[in-house]
Amino acid sequence: MTEMPQDHRPAKSVRVLLAEDQGMMRGALALLLGMEPDIEVVAQVGRGDEIVDAVLLSRPDVALLDIELPGRSGLDAAAELRDEVPDCRVLILTTFGRPGYLRRAMEAGAAGFLVKDGPVEELAEAVRRVLRGETVIDPALAAAALGAGPNPLTGREREALAASVDGATIADIAARLHLSESTVRNYLSSAIGKTSTRNRMEAVRAARQQGWL
Repeated sequence: MTEMPQDHRPAKSVRVLLAEDQGMMRGALALLLGMEPDIEVVAQVGRGDEIVDAVLLSRPDVALLDIELPGRSGLDAAAELRDEVPDCRVLILTTFGRPGYLRRAMEAGAAGFLVKDGPVEELAEAVRRVLRGETVIDPALAAAALGAGPNPLTGREREALAASVDGATIADIAARLHLSESTVRNYLSSAIGKTSTRNRMEAVRAARQQGWL
């Protein structure tokens, strides 16, 4: 009697959602992770403002999120997932290993933070580890974050700087944030001082380099 080959896939695979705006990278990650016997990619999105709805629809165990996405940042989406879908573990996977990003990711409730240049085997193991309740952080980035210190910008200062990215006027920023123009000037002046820069555009660049925006 010939025995049928046994299926060694676990009864319940880890369900994963991928959020990555570069289609080729997203497809490659989905393919490679899908080759793992215990991981199933159940949803893929290319925009940050699609993440929460996709998670609510597909109910993944782990959401792999890039940071810089069109529509909304992965960090903002992670914070909403923490409140709306607390049983979904979030793992930030990004090209930009900036210390400020790591701190913001942890504040948003992320269970892990990895850079994209690592082997897929490490990523797959990170998915398993965060599902077990562990926190997984790139060691070099963790060391850099400890040396960099906390983000000196307040939430309002970050909002004012972020609203300046597209060259908006003070009046535009004030209207967007529902603040007075004098209040916006104060926030921007404070942010410029804290970043040791000469104007708000330099402050935006400096804050981005640190991962504070």
